[in-house]
Amino acid sequence: MLTSSVGVDKNPLIFLVFICCFFGPSFVGAETIRVASYNVENYLVMDRKVSGRWREEYPKPLKERQIIRSVINQTDPDILAIQEMGERVYLNELWEDLNMTQGTQFKYSAWLPGLQEGEERHLALLSKVPFTVIRKFPDLSFKYFEVERTPSRGLMEVEFKTGDTKWTLFNLHLKSKWTERPDDPEAALRREKEARVIRDYIRSKYPPYKDPHYLVLGDFNDHKNSAPLRRFLQVNNSILTQMVQCQDQEGHFWTHYWDKQDTYSRFDYLLASPMLHKKLVPESPRIGDFHLCLHGSISSNCMLVTSGMKLGE
Repeated sequence: MLTSSVGVDKNPLIFLVFICCFFGPSFVGAETIRVASYNVENYLVMDRKVSGRWREEYPKPLKERQIIRSVINQTDPDILAIQEMGERVYLNELWEDLNMTQGTQFKYSAWLPGLQEGEERHLALLSKVPFTVIRKFPDLSFKYFEVERTPSRGLMEVEFKTGDTKWTLFNLHLKSKWTERPDDPEAALRREKEARVIRDYIRSKYPPYKDPHYLVLGDFNDHKNSAPLRRFLQVNNSILTQMVQCQDQEGHFWTHYWDKQDTYSRFDYLLASPMLHKKLVPESPRIGDFHLCLHGSISSNCMLVTSGMKLGE
């Protein structure tokens, strides 16, 4: 069991990390790729409580940043998809901290600003392997109570080529359950519409009959049987993706803790197209057992859904 004794000031939420690995149809000359997804929880300057005191325009505390580096280093993914990253400068800070402290060495990075004006939480990616394409999506629009909207945090699309296999990673962060609209409790309708428009884009580009290779991963902000998750899994009789099943060594599935309500939930998922799902390294998907004191005496799993992908010849 990997452990850490680094403490973090009390915070209302815990977000955990996923990792997974995949392999190709032939193991000879194939390459294993480890992919992780991590919501780094407000890695930006904002009003926040630090050591019991309310601080305005305060950066992410040092101890929390140390925790994040520790989790990444213990996981050592080849590709790390990140949610809730602040401006590009904060991604560079994390990237440099990892590379300069004998941590996980990433050669490549990408940062995608949110689509909604004023959005402070963005999508990012760190990678040991080069990627060929990054696309941005200003046109993922949908109607929400007669107003045109887009997924506020966008959709990051990154294409990789591993051996002879081309595959695509989609990093997303759907609308949270916080809302000021009484006519859309917990923003369920907004989240479903974001999921639908993203699903429709992926489906149009990668129709199931072409046996595509892709992953959809990130923070879906909903449970496994919710409408947003179902949108990505299947349309009528057509299977789009399969959920990567994972748990920690204690048999726990949760990826999110909210101390105000004392609730544990799973909001983070990794979905693989059927062809890529076949290439999962057996028993590699898991929730990492990183027991970190994030909330005083409360110990939390840092969720890493790890899975390997052996791609190529």
